[in-house]
Amino acid sequence: MTRVLRNYVGGEFVDGASSFEKISPVDGGAVATVHEADAVVVDAAVAAARAALNGPWGRSTVAQRAALLRRIAGRIEERFEDLLAAEVADTGKPIAQARKLDIARAAQNFRSFADTIAAEGLDSYLTDTADGGRALNYAVGKPLGVVAVIVPWNLPLLLLTWKVAPAIGCGNAVVVKPSEETPSSATLLAEIMAEAGVPDGVYNVVHGFGTGSAGELLTTHHDIDGVTFTGESRTGSSIMKAVAPWVRPVSFELGGKNAALVFDDADLDRTVEGLGRSIFTNTGQVCLCTERVYVQRGVFDEVVARLAKLAAEFRPGLPDDPLTTMGPLISQAHRAKVLSYLSLATRQGAECVAGGGIPDMPSALSEGAWIEPTLWTGLDNATAVMREEIFGPVAGLVPFDTEQEAIRLANDTKYGLAAAVWTRDLDRGHRVAQRMNVGMAWVNAWYLRDLRSPFGGVGLSGVGREGGRHSMRFYTSPTNVCVRIAGGGDD
Repeated sequence: MTRVLRNYVGGEFVDGASSFEKISPVDGGAVATVHEADAVVVDAAVAAARAALNGPWGRSTVAQRAALLRRIAGRIEERFEDLLAAEVADTGKPIAQARKLDIARAAQNFRSFADTIAAEGLDSYLTDTADGGRALNYAVGKPLGVVAVIVPWNLPLLLLTWKVAPAIGCGNAVVVKPSEETPSSATLLAEIMAEAGVPDGVYNVVHGFGTGSAGELLTTHHDIDGVTFTGESRTGSSIMKAVAPWVRPVSFELGGKNAALVFDDADLDRTVEGLGRSIFTNTGQVCLCTERVYVQRGVFDEVVARLAKLAAEFRPGLPDDPLTTMGPLISQAHRAKVLSYLSLATRQGAECVAGGGIPDMPSALSEGAWIEPTLWTGLDNATAVMREEIFGPVAGLVPFDTEQEAIRLANDTKYGLAAAVWTRDLDRGHRVAQRMNVGMAWVNAWYLRDLRSPFGGVGLSGVGREGGRHSMRFYTSPTNVCVRIAGGGDD
């Protein structure tokens, strides 16, 4: 039976004025009927969040909020299988992947930020004054307020909790707009929040689309205090315009056209395995995935051959099939976009060395958004497919001769999210990684994360940083208090 997903406002599930169907990317069947939030529902959600801030939640202590985050983490683990089913139904990704990464990381996000807020110290400064006295300055971190949280469809629960955990940990109230492609886990998290004791109005969910729907209604709302968003760069630009009249702060993690640099001294077994993950994980639908691979000429042919062989070994199929190693793209519309880039690459002279089309699938899965892992050679940075984010299991491979050439090629982009450097020479690894114009650079690794480290990009890849205390800077508004201490009397 098709599930019904409603908006969540002030601790209650509420209908929308209209509804839409969420379609499975696996077989094209209906997953859920989703109630779309109109202006009335969005207004009510923002008002509920504001009321929560003006109530006891606004006077909660750090210790109380840290304990609450840990209860939420525990409840996520208790409802692990429910969340797993919701994520897999929406995305079609293999169960093994969702079990290991998406749901486990959601609980970890809440515990990590519980530790972070509990450990945050007080910034204080004692200075001398001109008259011989002293002044004590200290900063009081207050909640930013009502935060609009807009999350994408590729890692829906992981990225949702990555934002919600620090937001409520800092004492804010949130209104979440999940992607219309993945509405289930945000709705289920509302139940989990209530079960963990989150006060009404602290966590709200509005469903819908972007322009002309819940997304636009939320980002243009006069009573929000900030927006955090992960998604496409063009959408981020639109949100910046929407909040400009009120000069609201934003935190954006946007797109990427990430590069990997493979030097001829690299451990090729380790490198090809790492490239396989960085290109094809989650069917290439991860902001950190690699779409440009620059390989030193002496090992170029071998790396191309090894990667092509690896690409041919991926097996698409049902999420619950233990033999499945690759899921579908999120939708038929997204597949059409990715295929248009592959067609363009061919027209521009690319040589396809792996994939390039739609795999043959059993009739029961023929309506799914399946695509072959694809690699090509023969194109340079002047072509659109090497400059624009595709967001699929695809990559172009390009040879280089010198270290300086590799750095120039990797940095020849308007994006700046992530890069990976593969070499046995750690001096070169440090040197090249530090010259990447990105927010994150790996050496002989990919997607290796400490949740306390800064996460984000530069250029079209975003504004601000998330992770540990870096998240706290966005979700709090510091007030400096200065107390004059008069000059002393006699001892």
